[in-house]
Amino acid sequence: MLAAIAGLTACSGGQKVQGDYGTVPLPNEIKKQNGAPFILKPSTPVLIEEGDADMERIARYLAGYIKDATGKEPQIKSGDSDKGIRLTLDSDIESNEGYRLTVDENGIEISGATPAGVFYGIQTLRKSLPAKAEGRQIELPAVSIDDAPRFAYRGLHFDVSRHFFPIDSVKRFIDMLALHNMNVLHWHLTDDQGWRIEIKKYPELTRTGAWRKETVIGRNSGEYDGKPYGGFYTQDQIREVIAYAADRFVTIIPEIDLPGHQQAALAAYPELGCTGGPYEVWTQWGVSENVICAGNDKAMEFLENVLAEIIELFPSEYIHIGGDECPKIRWEACPKCQARIKEEGIRSDRNHTAEQYLQSYVVARMERFVESKGRHIIGWDEIMEGKLAPNATVMSWRGTAGGIKAAQMRHNVIMTPTSHLYFDYYQSEDREHEPLAFDGYVPIEKVYSFEPTDGIPEEFQKYIIGVQANLWTEYISTFSQVEYMEMPRISALAEIQWRTERKKDYNEFLTRLYRFTELYDRLGYNYAKHIFHTAAQSGQTVTDKDPA
Repeated sequence: MLAAIAGLTACSGGQKVQGDYGTVPLPNEIKKQNGAPFILKPSTPVLIEEGDADMERIARYLAGYIKDATGKEPQIKSGDSDKGIRLTLDSDIESNEGYRLTVDENGIEISGATPAGVFYGIQTLRKSLPAKAEGRQIELPAVSIDDAPRFAYRGLHFDVSRHFFPIDSVKRFIDMLALHNMNVLHWHLTDDQGWRIEIKKYPELTRTGAWRKETVIGRNSGEYDGKPYGGFYTQDQIREVIAYAADRFVTIIPEIDLPGHQQAALAAYPELGCTGGPYEVWTQWGVSENVICAGNDKAMEFLENVLAEIIELFPSEYIHIGGDECPKIRWEACPKCQARIKEEGIRSDRNHTAEQYLQSYVVARMERFVESKGRHIIGWDEIMEGKLAPNATVMSWRGTAGGIKAAQMRHNVIMTPTSHLYFDYYQSEDREHEPLAFDGYVPIEKVYSFEPTDGIPEEFQKYIIGVQANLWTEYISTFSQVEYMEMPRISALAEIQWRTERKKDYNEFLTRLYRFTELYDRLGYNYAKHIFHTAAQSGQTVTDKDPA
């Protein structure tokens, strides 16, 4: 089918250029229609129902996309009299985020079950336009596209703790998600190396915890740059970013990592740790042994109070509580933690230590608190060590085994394994010419090859609710480098998240991706160019692209 569509969309020369429906992610159903194409002209309006604020907002996005491609911004009108691009709701479309895009010589109609569906429909139209069509009419072949995502949760993770990024960068990150049909930003806001969100009840978290005195050079080399570093978001800034994301149908899920990765919080409130400190915001990378004291009621109240403000700020159904990489060495020696173990009747067994079960106690306590506020928790797969909290969603990062086990326990799962979806790993084997990264290798072809339900019996596959890639920023200090590490691997991720399971063809995907990078160019993204080596080796034309 794609070949047939591609045949429709060769350049036509003259003052007309043709659109191409071979987008990223590729729609699930594209049907060629008989009849003349639609000619998109500067005079073509975007048509909506009068008084529909959601549609007006979406129409303004579409008008802006068309202006970016053609240099002319179409008018937005209400009424039935004009030929144009009509945006409508259609309750017959089954999927909540599904859409139908039809093109004939009389116009374009984009219908969605919800405004979100219409939004994804305009993303497909946006990506079908030539990246550069200034001063020319665009010929869009007659077609019918019926499309909906495979997974409800389509996420991308952004760590702002190790390196801090201002809200303009976070907004650009959200734009990147919208371009790739993603609907979740997993915002990692706290860690040993910095606390990045204002908590009114605990002002020292940002007064002290948001700043480290210096940063280690390279991979814990023992040498430091001697430069104070930090930053944080006020609650007003958080609200601004949440609203920006919501306008683009992106939900932000905040992560407050606990009970480990708490050294920045302990630097601000040392009485919450097992030893009482003193602590400092960590200046090196890795996992600190200084964790919050699980036997201290004040520490547990602190976590609940922080989560209360987080829940008040973020409207997301889920709150991510981390639960990963929590060393138990402090708990083993802490009288308060050992007293908690005894008080709660916690015992070790052949599978887990008492301290691992103590972590389960903390996670379950936080889950009860979050559930009492009408929300649910997500945790990294370490929350399965001990006893899994009753309603927890598991984010499987240490491979897929944890996710498979959780699905068989009938818990919701988000797949994000290091093997395929850690975008802070190298994407080229030529590391000499790559920026410093984590010592792993995840090229785009490996991302594309990932199948989230492999190894899961069919009856449990419904518990795989989504797929996410992660970006940890120990070695990423600029947003330009964020873009470089994300793109174009994010395109392969989008295919996994959106497209229904079918035989994958990496070379066909590369053909579409090659064209898609023209849009990256127009938007000014600093994407990695390794794919052009692959394209050149496979005999594809790489004119005007620098594979170096």
